[in-house]
Amino acid sequence: MKLALFSDIHANLPALEAVLADIDSRNPDAVYCLGDLVGYNIWPNEVIAEIRKRRIPTITGNYDFGIGRASDDCGCAYREEAEKAMGKVSIAYTNKAVGDEERNYLRSLPTHIRVEFELGSHPENLWQQQPPLSLLLVHGSPAG
Repeated sequence: MKLALFSDIHANLPALEAVLADIDSRNPDAVYCLGDLVGYNIWPNEVIAEIRKRRIPTITGNYDFGIGRASDDCGCAYREEAEKAMGKVSIAYTNKAVGDEERNYLRSLPTHIRVEFELGSHPENLWQQQPPLSLLLVHGSPAG
């Protein structure tokens, strides 16, 4: 079983296109996005459109959560004043750029996805069933 997991696109459409092309070339069984579709770059609506077009199951990242609620807080852990200042510019731009439909989509994203896959048996041990693969997909940590 091949899974493709990616996150932190941050509105970078050319990077997303490159990642998706690579994923397509590997032909995974399932693809999941672990959040942060928006922020820092100039293509938030286009990134959201591509994820939606491909129907990629996606969880909310901290930036998605803030923008989905039109907040001026991205939940980012900036340490230096210069980072904080640039972060304010970024979130203000993203809040202006994101359309209503895209904001509603961000607000609809779950905080986690639980998936379980039946793996079957090993070819050399046909009588021995593999336990299911259970995954909890989160952005950052399960603690929030």
